[in-house]
Amino acid sequence: LGTSDGMVENIAKRLGLSEFTQKIYIHEIASKEEIETAREIRRREGKHVIPVPTFEIKKDFSGFFLDPLQIFRKKGEGHYQLLGEKSVVRPTFSYLGKYTISDYAIYQIVEHAVLSLNGVNKISRFRTDTNIEGVFIDMDLILVYGYVIKPLLLEVQKKISAEIEKLTALNVLSLNITAKGLVLPEKK
Repeated sequence: LGTSDGMVENIAKRLGLSEFTQKIYIHEIASKEEIETAREIRRREGKHVIPVPTFEIKKDFSGFFLDPLQIFRKKGEGHYQLLGEKSVVRPTFSYLGKYTISDYAIYQIVEHAVLSLNGVNKISRFRTDTNIEGVFIDMDLILVYGYVIKPLLLEVQKKISAEIEKLTALNVLSLNITAKGLVLPEKK
């Protein structure tokens, strides 16, 4: 994410990333009005607003980030001058209000993901706490006897996390799973 091709290429080079397969320019995903609003906020408030939807930038965070990097320059004995500026990433839809995803909707996503895996019989307890940073999940599972438990639970964690992030754009901050019991496999 950068303000010019050169900046993006320098960032990628410093991070040791491979060649780009695709570049998405802001004018392709944001309207002229959104871009102009972002420029005005930068001019008036000194904040760098990137007017892209969360779904376009989502993977490592959701919502706003403030003061991601502050660069100081020594100005004399014990005195520093701030050179950096605040950056704010705000999804386009935040101009329109806010949205809410119910705990039950999250449960249904989790249930669908979990029950699609062999070795899981059912969810016996489910608790979720959602806030602006993401979602915390605590759950108990009844597993099918005969499956190796640790790899199965790791697979469950990966599947749940991927589905929630893909379908809701929420970060999964914590996903605690307890194997609460076992059932014998159904005879076919």
